[in-house]
Amino acid sequence: MTNLPPAPTPASTPAPSAARVWLMAIRPATLPAAVGPVLVGLGAAFGAGASFRADTAVACLGVALLLQIAANLANDLADNRRGADTPDRTGPVRVAAAGYMTERELAAGICVVIGAASALGLYLATVGGIAMIVLGMLAVIALLAYTGGPWPYGYNGLGEFFVFAFFGLMAVGATAYLQSATVEPVYLIAACPIGGLVTAILIVNNLRDIPTDRAVGKRTLAVQFGEGFAKAEYHATLILAALVPPGLLLARLAGPAVLLPLVSTVMVPALVRQVGAVAPGFDRRRLNLVLRDTARLSLVYGVLFAIGLAVRAGR
Repeated sequence: MTNLPPAPTPASTPAPSAARVWLMAIRPATLPAAVGPVLVGLGAAFGAGASFRADTAVACLGVALLLQIAANLANDLADNRRGADTPDRTGPVRVAAAGYMTERELAAGICVVIGAASALGLYLATVGGIAMIVLGMLAVIALLAYTGGPWPYGYNGLGEFFVFAFFGLMAVGATAYLQSATVEPVYLIAACPIGGLVTAILIVNNLRDIPTDRAVGKRTLAVQFGEGFAKAEYHATLILAALVPPGLLLARLAGPAVLLPLVSTVMVPALVRQVGAVAPGFDRRRLNLVLRDTARLSLVYGVLFAIGLAVRAGR
């Protein structure tokens, strides 16, 4: 559900190989958004006293990565059908709009990836019960409906809400539950900062695309409320990420090591400066680097947060 750094434009390079085209469609730079929440879920469960289960950990990571890939392919397909990927686009090249891949090929890829995710999801259902099947179905519907279907919620200002819900609450909560077979308050609290940072990737994407989204009728929150609102959203996610670890420590839901993710705040000032520089005449292609670095921040934060949650005094 996120868009990241730029690829060469079709006019500037020869047609890429088939392997390269699939790599462009998959968008590897977006995948940290899927990894961080799973790691946080594992750390939260271990810190709450659960024993580590490698089988469900690997399966959760596989499902998260596959669903992110399926979302990328589905967005490429749906946006092409709606004519949203115009030549004025400042983001990465979309393979369907560039003529590198047919809609049928993209649709086939989506089916294969969702099928693989479903197979892993069925295994997780043998551990976590029918709830895992329900959550998996909701995730598939959400990724397809983001830019597809009769009422794409990504075109109607609900993208941030769904990204936070699925990359935060669902990914962290389900991963932790499959490790521990319990639902603890710390799981939901821990989901908030990593879910917020993944949402920040989408916020920068929407900030970058305000002119082109407005032209094609895509009513993101950034389009509806303007650049100032999008900047405030972005800053709010960073503040949330900074506040939750100390809050967990003060509430005695985690040990001092939970402050470890605050080390990642060294990456924040440069991101804030670049987002703050957006103004009339600003080259919005520069935000592609902010997207990439925000994704990296989410992964670094997620790794450190997972470690901090897992390390509990007295364990």
